[in-house]
Amino acid sequence: MDRETRLKRLKFRSWHRGTREADLMIGGYFDAHSATWSDTDMDWFETFLEEQDVDIMAWAMGVQPAPAQFDHPVLHAMRKMDFVPVSR
Repeated sequence: MDRETRLKRLKFRSWHRGTREADLMIGGYFDAHSATWSDTDMDWFETFLEEQDVDIMAWAMGVQPAPAQFDHPVLHAMRKMDFVPVSR
């Protein structure tokens, strides 16, 4: 699969999580950072998206420690929380 198609699929999966909060966190992060990802980062993110939203959100917010396989620079960047769009 070419990079563009792969990114489109990841974008859809990132923005269609099941709850608005997860969509904003995961989808917003994807939109802000995915353009710079390597193929290895995309592999990691695909696996990461298989996890439950509550776990992903807890790891990203630092409420729970992430399992070793998810201790990755992509998750570290997600913890900055400077990517979630806020409407006023």
